[in-house]
Amino acid sequence: MAILEILKLPDPRLKQMSEPVTQFDAALHDFIADLEATRQAGPSAVGIAAPQVDYFQRIVIVDVSGRPKTPNHGYLVLVNPEIVHWEGHAVGREGCLSVPDYTGNVIRATAIRLRAQDGDGQVHEFEMEGYEARAVQHEMDHLDGLLFVDRVVSRRTDLYRRKQG
Repeated sequence: MAILEILKLPDPRLKQMSEPVTQFDAALHDFIADLEATRQAGPSAVGIAAPQVDYFQRIVIVDVSGRPKTPNHGYLVLVNPEIVHWEGHAVGREGCLSVPDYTGNVIRATAIRLRAQDGDGQVHEFEMEGYEARAVQHEMDHLDGLLFVDRVVSRRTDLYRRKQG
């Protein structure tokens, strides 16, 4: 497994649309392993999307199980994910491996129904809420060339510089 380089804003490749995965093979499994190793190497990253490492296929990994008292489905590899239903909305603070110097307030659906394939091509549906739903929506935005900074309500009042440690 390799730690892949993460693209960072203002890299124009982060605006690129990703293509659906059509080959569920050993190369896909190897890439997913590298993507997970990269997520784990990041500073407390709960998710990562393939476009963040210059791979433009519709693949995200999300795992919010490290947050106590957060309803979740554990470690998820989501291939060709699609939100088939959403409801509610709430503002929440988000950060991103591709935007390391900032966090921001973003409006997201509070509950979603998600359909996605796994690394073997099997279709699954998930009901998600709260933080897990937010994390999935954030990662799925990368597949369409969007970053959380594109969704902040106001860059003047809702974007925050991270404290440098």
